[in-house]
Amino acid sequence: MIVSTHNVPSQQSASPRADGPRLLADIGGTNARFALQLASGHIEQIEVLACEAYATLADALRAYLALPQVAAAGAVRHAAIAIANPVDGDIVRMTNHHWEFSVAELRAACGFDTLVVVNDFYALARALPHLAPEHKHQVGGGTARPQAALGLIGAGTGLGVSGLIPNGAGYTALQSEGGHVTFSPANARELAILQYAWGEFEHVSAERLLSGAGVELIYRALAHAAGMEQAEALSAPEISRRALAGECALCDEVLEVFCGMLGTVAANLAVTLGAQGGIYIGGGIVPRLGERFDRSCFRQRFEAKGRFADYLAQVPTWVITAPYPAFIGVSAILAEQLGA
Repeated sequence: MIVSTHNVPSQQSASPRADGPRLLADIGGTNARFALQLASGHIEQIEVLACEAYATLADALRAYLALPQVAAAGAVRHAAIAIANPVDGDIVRMTNHHWEFSVAELRAACGFDTLVVVNDFYALARALPHLAPEHKHQVGGGTARPQAALGLIGAGTGLGVSGLIPNGAGYTALQSEGGHVTFSPANARELAILQYAWGEFEHVSAERLLSGAGVELIYRALAHAAGMEQAEALSAPEISRRALAGECALCDEVLEVFCGMLGTVAANLAVTLGAQGGIYIGGGIVPRLGERFDRSCFRQRFEAKGRFADYLAQVPTWVITAPYPAFIGVSAILAEQLGA
């Protein structure tokens, strides 16, 4: 099932590649996004496929490659995939979806000469220095320091974390699984939510609450605390919709709690990395909240770090608004692999 189709206009010159089009992919727990890079800096034929519609990643890849407009571009010899889970060796098992595969077998099955597979937030981190001003929205104050570390966090099906560390001429991107750090409550309400979550999970990570499933867990916990044991079961998109439409006070409280928790976790990342170049927020949830995120308690909680409040007040926070930023990073990774 194809969810949507988009093209990304290029601001760079287009020089046709002698080795044909390159396939770029960004695989999350819910959607698989594919694109072709037909020339340097020229990304198009973007398709978003629902992961649940395909038994394997190979099936989804072959479905994309079989699309008439994709097949017409010519044979694909080189491909790079950013995927939402750790990548360590040949066998890849997704954390928030059932797909698992051998990189070598997937390369052979799809007829690629080259197949690079990396963590999705590693790829997204690689894209940060290349984001145009119109592709990021600052929330709160602060000014980025040049040649300083950058932090990256994003909530969607899971919670991705990465960063960029200066290495002289450029940056080194981090292969991080920071979304699985243990969640730490910052107030009595969050403590009550954590205690409720302990009833479902032995270990409550930040991802358990800062994700789509986490929005639903916060909703259940707040309903329980309010004595609403028979509260209507709602999905994360419906909770957000009702909150943004002003239809449900409880749903709005869920979003406010979520934004506050994210502020604390983002601040933890900032002080851990010394990210005075700023914190970037990606993922599927926050960019859809629009101005509701701007007026949430996120930035207040980001700066609420006691003796380090002044330090964090100087660190800018941006929401990434580019439609498919991971493609920029995964394209650069593949180019390095191929030497061009």
